[in-house]
Amino acid sequence: MFGRIGGPVTLAALAGALMMGTAAAQTNVKIGILGDRSGAYSDISGEGSVVAAKLAVEDFKPEQHGLKVEIVSADHQNKPDVGAAIARQWYDRDAVDMITDGVTSSVALAISQVTKEKNKVFIDTGAGTADLTGPQCTPNTIHWVYDTVALANGTGGAMVKRGGNTWYFLTADYVFGQTLQRDTSAVITKNGGKVVGSVKTPFPTSDFSSFLLQAQGSGAKVIGLANAGTDTINSIKQAGEFGITEGGQALAGLLVFSSDVHSLGTKVAQGLVLTEPFYWDLNDQTRAFSDRFAKQMKNASKPTANHAGVYSDVLHYLKAVAELKSTADGAATVAKMKAMPTDDPLFGKGTIRADGRKIHDMYLFEVKKPAESKGEWDLYKTLETIPGEQVFRPLNEGNCPLVKG
Repeated sequence: MFGRIGGPVTLAALAGALMMGTAAAQTNVKIGILGDRSGAYSDISGEGSVVAAKLAVEDFKPEQHGLKVEIVSADHQNKPDVGAAIARQWYDRDAVDMITDGVTSSVALAISQVTKEKNKVFIDTGAGTADLTGPQCTPNTIHWVYDTVALANGTGGAMVKRGGNTWYFLTADYVFGQTLQRDTSAVITKNGGKVVGSVKTPFPTSDFSSFLLQAQGSGAKVIGLANAGTDTINSIKQAGEFGITEGGQALAGLLVFSSDVHSLGTKVAQGLVLTEPFYWDLNDQTRAFSDRFAKQMKNASKPTANHAGVYSDVLHYLKAVAELKSTADGAATVAKMKAMPTDDPLFGKGTIRADGRKIHDMYLFEVKKPAESKGEWDLYKTLETIPGEQVFRPLNEGNCPLVKG
């Protein structure tokens, strides 16, 4: 009798103990996707970044590593105060452990400072300013996809080598545009070229006509577009209306994403030279990911480099958390991420330096002519692969306080 009653009770108790043990071993992880969901960069960032993060979690299989992962998202509206307020609320009230995306440099710098204050983790994928790993680097921030120095070395250097030795800049009037002009000007000068002038443009803006006329009148061989998103799309479209390229001047889109070229179409964008670290049609792995991504997007769009970066950084972050079995110390998590080599299907093998700069190859692309394109997303041909150690700023030149010597 005792055995018949005691047996089931003992088994139930054992099952309960096992469940409690499983729960106790599980690490809860909350990731915040903080980007532009309604403005000039929403195609680059937006819902695509959420989709990319979810695909990364799906591929990582967190339950096999003792993790339970939740993803939340918000729109920072490209406003630093809004971005900082959301980051603070997420960290203080909503138990968010890591923020990624962060498109828009002024917003990214604000999120980075809040993240340091709260000892959490910020992995920027969308913002360009190289100051994130320069004077404003922190132990809690990693800059993942690209930066203004890499864009300058890639597109800027290529244009000068092609004979474009005099430049006039149209520069978005905030920290991203300013640092992109600064870093590209340095490359132009270093390679024997000259900057003959520049004009600051409001961010965002839809009418570039007066600025383009100034650039046209400068006589510069190259008009450098130190802007991004819909600003780039609008300035390239309006340059076409003014017949600028037909007149002999070249356009240099210093930050162009595949979504921008898709919006422009190859008829308008053909011949444009640009630098990106990712293109959906690079290899079998990027194509497989991009097909999965497109199936979850309302417009079946292909991922941008920013979306690929979110996928890549979430994977690496989860690997580090699984090793540490904790998200409590953001600086320790970033240190662990730096100590582990990076390796994923979209960016391949890489490293993260002491200053927080993620190192991987970049690609110099040229937009295809309409006759060369086999479909609406068949946009680029590869001109050159630029090794990561050549395209990004040397570690000892960024003035990052984390770098000794």
